[in-house]
Amino acid sequence: MPVLTRQNLEDMLYGAVIMGAGGGGDIQEGRDLIDTALAAGKVFDLISVDDVPDDALICTPYLIGAITPLSDEEEKLYNGLPMVADPMLQAYAEFQDHLGQEFYGTTPCELGGSNTAAAFFPAVMNGHRIIDADPAGRAVPEITHSTYYLAGLPAAPIYAVSPFGESYLINNVKDDQRAETVVRAICQVSRNTLAAIDHALPMSVLRDVLIPGTVTQAMKLGEAWRIECAAGGDGPAAVAKEGNGAVVFKGKVAHVHYETKDGFTIGTIEISGSDDFDRKTMRVSVKNENLVCWINDAVFATIPDLICLFDLDTGAPIANPDCYKGQNICIVILPAPAPFLTAEGLASFGPRYAGIDADFATPL
Repeated sequence: MPVLTRQNLEDMLYGAVIMGAGGGGDIQEGRDLIDTALAAGKVFDLISVDDVPDDALICTPYLIGAITPLSDEEEKLYNGLPMVADPMLQAYAEFQDHLGQEFYGTTPCELGGSNTAAAFFPAVMNGHRIIDADPAGRAVPEITHSTYYLAGLPAAPIYAVSPFGESYLINNVKDDQRAETVVRAICQVSRNTLAAIDHALPMSVLRDVLIPGTVTQAMKLGEAWRIECAAGGDGPAAVAKEGNGAVVFKGKVAHVHYETKDGFTIGTIEISGSDDFDRKTMRVSVKNENLVCWINDAVFATIPDLICLFDLDTGAPIANPDCYKGQNICIVILPAPAPFLTAEGLASFGPRYAGIDADFATPL
């Protein structure tokens, strides 16, 4: 594959925000990381899973935490603690030293405005490759929501660095569920954000576990959205067409609430329908990502399908916690990544994870 251009990367970021389904972080954070690397003369060398050597050591860097801002009281807890410039670069360098081996490249843990770029950043800053794949095919709330977990691959050793430069090496973790608990606990005492790297494994182990082509998929989705918006057209409709989904609702935000709980951003978005959806109401439940939506109190769509929100006035995709009262909203549903539609996938990331006592059914 060719080296990615700045436009390729911008398209990828917007596509990743869309496929983040509300989660995956702020696009400006992702853009800042990409521009920092480009300004340093680095190249974004994307490579297909099929072209990576079997013995290549791959890892998965990510930022974990809540996406709501800290309150003034919470900020006081960290007074006097010095912040480091780049926890992820520190984690990457120290992890390589610990392993005594250089990484070949990285894969994102998910698709999202900041988390995809956060995985790219340490690779390109070290002259390594970025793999056109990930273990989720969208953004997800927990480490367990991945093909790594479904395949029973070990997360450990996990290397993490806090915003204050504190390093954590986590060994001998039973499974990804325990890894989620431990890493989330460290995150909660680290300004609700932590740079972590896990699943450092050879490509021979990862080749049939990763979902291939997801970075390119995000790029194509973002490109379709950009071209349609630039022509004055309907960006969300273009996304639905490119992503084999559907526009399912339009309206105005009547109420929105976000809060941080147990290291996650929890929230509810209520939208009063307009146009063809007049006298209907949609409610969206948030746990970092948009997990469930109801129309007139009847469940309409749930994870693992992607519930994607767009600003009707600008056409831009919306990541949490950026919804606000009075915002004109369009909702697009995109189909779930195939691995989550298995019995094992639905058991870990299906309706019951979201508190819905029902089998998965898609509106698509």
